[in-house]
Amino acid sequence: MLDFLNRHVLQPLAAARAGSKHLHYLRHLRQTQFDSPDVVRARQLVMLKAVLRHAYATVPFYQRTWDEADVHPNDVRDFADLEAFPIVTKTDLRKHEREFLSTAYHGQKLVTKRTSGSTGVPLTIRLDEPGKQWKYACTLRSDEWSGWRLGQRVAKVWGNPEYRHFGWRGQLRNWLLERAVYLDTIHLTDDRIREFATTIRRQRPGLLFGHAHSLFLLADKLKQDGITDIRPHGIVSTAMPLHAWQRKTIEEVFGVSATDRYGCEETSLIACECEKHQGLHLNADSIFAEVESAQKPTHRDGWALTGPLLVTDLANFAMPLIRYRNGDHVTLTDRVCACGRGLPLVEKVEGRDADYVVTPTGSLISGISLTENFALLIDGTAQVQIIQEEVTLLRLRIVPGEAFGPISRQQIANLVADTFGPTMRHDIELVDAIPQEPSGKYRFCVSKVAPQHARALVA
Repeated sequence: MLDFLNRHVLQPLAAARAGSKHLHYLRHLRQTQFDSPDVVRARQLVMLKAVLRHAYATVPFYQRTWDEADVHPNDVRDFADLEAFPIVTKTDLRKHEREFLSTAYHGQKLVTKRTSGSTGVPLTIRLDEPGKQWKYACTLRSDEWSGWRLGQRVAKVWGNPEYRHFGWRGQLRNWLLERAVYLDTIHLTDDRIREFATTIRRQRPGLLFGHAHSLFLLADKLKQDGITDIRPHGIVSTAMPLHAWQRKTIEEVFGVSATDRYGCEETSLIACECEKHQGLHLNADSIFAEVESAQKPTHRDGWALTGPLLVTDLANFAMPLIRYRNGDHVTLTDRVCACGRGLPLVEKVEGRDADYVVTPTGSLISGISLTENFALLIDGTAQVQIIQEEVTLLRLRIVPGEAFGPISRQQIANLVADTFGPTMRHDIELVDAIPQEPSGKYRFCVSKVAPQHARALVA
């Protein structure tokens, strides 16, 4: 009854009061997801041309760089024509942030998103309200592929819940609308996991959502404790690759298939598995995806493209990202999913595996949570990599910005002490650049201790 009231009464009332069209968009997206691939691509091309024209007319960065490259939106008649346009990097975003803002949105209230990103480079993204509502609808649609339905409770294995930043209003909204309970990944201890398990056994959430490895740790602990009666309708795993051995434990403990979801803070949802689990459907209603310097091997079903991902945001007109290199490597394919959806597929996502750090007391902290608390809270940090050399020793590689100084070093010391306790030591290494992995991806958190811990869990 509460699920029904939330879905059909509270959610529509809250959307109407806020002037949000996301529920209207969600109904539309549910219908169009089964359009044919040709219809989906034709719709994408129309959206792509619109954002290109808007960017050239109102965004100084694109006006300047496209003129230098001698390209123009009118040149784009098909997707292949986009390859002549310059690639946008994280460095571009950081150095020329103001130039990426559309002059059409000057004076308007925009949504601000700050993230360190998977490469540890702090970025600020601005998003217009209609784009936010559209992206939210796209995300809700993909969440429903897991078996969850709008209005059902959600259990989140996630750090730093957003509603806490809005005081009692945020708590009230979470209680009435989001209906979410959190297991904070910044301090993932056995006691906290047991407390969380008690809560979700009582509340029976429809969706279990969280970092892939955090979900595995939760499932593994419940398995050890013999708790096997938590049965959500769906599980959504995100933020890092969901490995087969993690998926096996998660699905065994919770009795439902895990849905792998992929996105980045800069563009929100990029791709998500459906109920068939034959790859991840690209969120073609909000982004256009390419691979840079692609290899194109053929296979029996057609072709596959492997290389660094380039994303063009089709929904954010306040700060358009066009051919944005987000730092991940993917394999795109022309296979068609058995589910009947016309949305294209990603075969796999590579290079987003965040290590966990083992604290001196034996608990675990996720690398993503550490990135949020270090890269975003240290003044003058252009880029950061955290390496755990020993249980009680961290090495922080930092690419310093102009504002880096004694205050920054004190902030680091305070963060280490607050997060890990007084026995954790740390060294600071100032570098010109963070070294990349052979794949071209950079691991922002590397623990030389955590892999042994993970092997012990699955032994």
